[in-house]
Amino acid sequence: MPRNFEDLKLGSIELFCRTAELRSFTAAAQASGLTPAAVSRSVSRLEERLGVRLLVRTTRQVRLTDSGQSYYERCRQAIGQLVEAEREVTGEQCVPTGAVRISLPTSYGHHRVLPVLPAFRERYPGITLDVQLTNRNVDFAAEGFDLAVRGRALLDSGLVARKLEDAELVIVATPDYLRRRGRPAVLDELQTHDCIQFMRPATGQVIPWLLRREGADFEQVTRGGFCCSEDILGAVTLARHGAGLLQTYRFIVEDDLQQGRLEAVLPELGGTSRPFSLLYPAQRHMPLRLRVLIDFLLAACGLPRA
Repeated sequence: MPRNFEDLKLGSIELFCRTAELRSFTAAAQASGLTPAAVSRSVSRLEERLGVRLLVRTTRQVRLTDSGQSYYERCRQAIGQLVEAEREVTGEQCVPTGAVRISLPTSYGHHRVLPVLPAFRERYPGITLDVQLTNRNVDFAAEGFDLAVRGRALLDSGLVARKLEDAELVIVATPDYLRRRGRPAVLDELQTHDCIQFMRPATGQVIPWLLRREGADFEQVTRGGFCCSEDILGAVTLARHGAGLLQTYRFIVEDDLQQGRLEAVLPELGGTSRPFSLLYPAQRHMPLRLRVLIDFLLAACGLPRA
């Protein structure tokens, strides 16, 4: 087999990836124990060999060109595979180590995943977790994520989806609000109430309420003086302070319902749910650190291992 990569070229690729991730020659140099000039020269030599401009330099930072972005994604994946191969042959894979980057929606993150992660770290202290709380769909390759939890399945054939649960929905309001405005007894009475709205980040459209009548689910458009976006917990805070009626996940307000701070409304239209799934890129050789985290989260939800 002909030799395609000498040590110098592999080092240049690593420095290029580090610069792309940190958006700075200075930061990449500090992380690598080199000078900024040395890192810049190494990346320049790589660009000369390829005949392609990978980075756009400015006085403040560097950014990837379109070609650089594509090259970075491939190189990052390849370097990760090389690291895993070394760990596998040296026996390091007997004890999972390394970093896992995971994206969580705010509601599910706060109430379902974050509470169990300390127990995971206690079991696997060699694994570090980089957790991002966001309700937007992330790009696994471009943003370097290993796992994500989402409330809706993505139309990406390259992703594996494992359902974590069907989260029950419930309509709630404070006792004070219901005393002031009355308790709705039938569906049509929702139109006379302040119904707190939540806007879907991806589309900018208000999410209709999902209700069930005679065994059939249907969507109901509601109206109100408050509309939240990005974080559903903001809408829950409004509901807790008497702003109006809110449909939300029962797991968020379970304590409020048990303590009487909130009351369930129109339970005869309840019984609906929305799914939450664990997503990750399909890959032939999954790193052990990723596999044990997936198994841990599935077990926490009472599901079989991957």
